[in-house]
Amino acid sequence: MNSSLLKNKALVIATTVYWFLLLYIVAAQVFWYIELQRQNRQMTAYKLIELKTDDPAFHARLNKIKKEEQVKTAQYIGEGAIFLLFTLVGAVFVYRAVRRQFRLSQQQQNFMMAITHELKTPIAVTKLNLETLKKHKLDDQRQQKLLQMTLQETERLNSLANNILISSQLETGGYQSAKEEVDVSDLATGCIQDFKHRFPERTWNSAIEKNIITNGDLLLLQIMVNNLLENAIKYSPEETAISIQLKKHPRFVELNVIDEGLGIPDDEKKKVFDRFYRMGNEAIRKTQGTGLGLYLCSKIAAYHNAEIFVRDNRPAGSNFTIHFKI
Repeated sequence: MNSSLLKNKALVIATTVYWFLLLYIVAAQVFWYIELQRQNRQMTAYKLIELKTDDPAFHARLNKIKKEEQVKTAQYIGEGAIFLLFTLVGAVFVYRAVRRQFRLSQQQQNFMMAITHELKTPIAVTKLNLETLKKHKLDDQRQQKLLQMTLQETERLNSLANNILISSQLETGGYQSAKEEVDVSDLATGCIQDFKHRFPERTWNSAIEKNIITNGDLLLLQIMVNNLLENAIKYSPEETAISIQLKKHPRFVELNVIDEGLGIPDDEKKKVFDRFYRMGNEAIRKTQGTGLGLYLCSKIAAYHNAEIFVRDNRPAGSNFTIHFKI
């Protein structure tokens, strides 16, 4: 919390100094223009004083002096406008870059907090379960329950490691593609069966059409579906159902993962696919996560030339939809 307050304070100070310097530069440019205009009028006045009314070329020289004054005025206005335009454009870019850097820094800090928690929790649970099995003679039912919990935590670690590794490889372009014909129907069915086994207390609904084939990377597609299902589990009550639907349309294949949670506000619907982004305050958030799951889903969708978006489920919850082009 202290670190967050210090960062916010630093951001306020940096923003204040930035706006002060910007206003100072703009004020200096305005002062520069006023001074040049004053000098221009003075020079014109001196030239007019030197004119003689009985000079045969009086009117011609008078027009020339006035024209020179107008040209100088136009020159000062043009130069001043260009300098001011470049100053404001540069200021906007600098301001946005600084804000973006502060925001990225905050997101990275949130990610480190989350990743630390995500790593320590399953390790601690797994260690405790194994120590319990080692020290105590338990009946078969309790043994199976502890083993099931241990497998779930191990799977969490495995998913976390995959998310970090794959997202880094996709971000840097280092992922080695292994695209092939993938039976998306079998993949979705396998994922939902795995989650039914891992979370038997949840209600699972599936409507998966058979024999839907697409060209893609099996591992990436599996990670994407698993992340969407994990996300649905995290953000919906245990008593509600989670649904997965797969159907083929004339021009695309549609995959839907639907939950009955609190849903996502409209202004957050695009942000949830940003790297490290998580709704709410990291210090008070109760749900687990690193902010990589949905970001990775969007990267995998783009990798397969697919479109991913989120809509509201009715009456409550979210519907994450992916359209694979045929």
